Amino acid sequence: MLFETVALSRLNEDIAAACQNDDRAFNGGDGFLGFIGSKTGLTLDLLTHRSFGTQGSKLASALIGFTQIGWFGVGVAMFAIPAAELLNIHPWVLVIIAGACMTASAYVGIKGLEIVSFVSVPLITILGTYSMIRATIDGGGLVAIFGKSTGSMTIFAAVGMVIGSFISGGTATPNFVRFAKNNKIAVITTVVAFFLGNTLMFAFGAVGGAFTGQEDIFYVMIAQGLAIPALVVLGANIWTTNDNALYTGGLGLSNITKFRKRPMVLVAGFVGTVTAIWLYNNFVGWLSFLNATLPPIGAIIMLDYLMRKKAYDPGSESKLRPINWFAIAGVVAGGLVGNYVSWGISAVNAMVVAAIVYFVGTKLVYKD
Repeated sequence: MLFETVALSRLNEDIAAACQNDDRAFNGGDGFLGFIGSKTGLTLDLLTHRSFGTQGSKLASALIGFTQIGWFGVGVAMFAIPAAELLNIHPWVLVIIAGACMTASAYVGIKGLEIVSFVSVPLITILGTYSMIRATIDGGGLVAIFGKSTGSMTIFAAVGMVIGSFISGGTATPNFVRFAKNNKIAVITTVVAFFLGNTLMFAFGAVGGAFTGQEDIFYVMIAQGLAIPALVVLGANIWTTNDNALYTGGLGLSNITKFRKRPMVLVAGFVGTVTAIWLYNNFVGWLSFLNATLPPIGAIIMLDYLMRKKAYDPGSESKLRPINWFAIAGVVAGGLVGNYVSWGISAVNAMVVAAIVYFVGTKLVYKD
């Protein structure tokens, strides 16, 4: 979730309240994806076997997998660059060390993610809350802080970028909640995590960024005299988020190549590490890419589940079609609309167009 903090800090701080309201609309979608993952016990990539087809699923896996690898790279640089400045060493030294350590823990699997998360989540909550309260007090209140904002990005563009970043993580929800004890826990955990967690991250990034004028949450806390706590706590939190991203990226590459997940986690970690600084320097462009490509995939998975629940039953693998061309067309059409239509919120536009293309085409051509 730390990436959303940075996203909000880098964008116009005046959009904080608007983004928060729009994000709530997506919590239901994330919860439903969590329900599907828990109900079926399938990973995201296996879910796309049903909606996109066994071969068509490779497109969804590529988009989601490489997007998550990109998030991994951004996270590595997000930690390494400010930390290198504090320690007066070359950023690439820490990029390589951090990338290797994070890749190693992701290689362990879901148990490694659990251990890192157990430590980092409470710490970032405490530190972020302290930073936000301190900024509010020192800045003379929220009205005074946000009154200084000088951002030039339009509200729809900014909201769309932040929503795109949330959907990136939300789409991968089935990969993790499939381990939940039951469907109720899966849904509650997903909704609470995205609603409360995202709300906190919005607040941390918006308030701290507006007060200090810094675009990165790491630099925000350094400006507040919290350099050492930031180094430890944000490093641990980035580690958690990056392991989740790498786990999802490894699953996506595994679906594409048919190699086992663990070797693909290593490949994903290598790619994310070597591209880390470039991705960090092109952060806003990366958010724009997310905003247009990922929403259609989640929308099609949810719609397909509602339309064809029998395809998700155990033993249905032999009946799956190779490609659902209308799922492919939905992603392409949604991506084009998300990229080139300036009206409204890009993520919403992309989801609506993808759902319409998929629904109409599937109903007209396919009988099951």
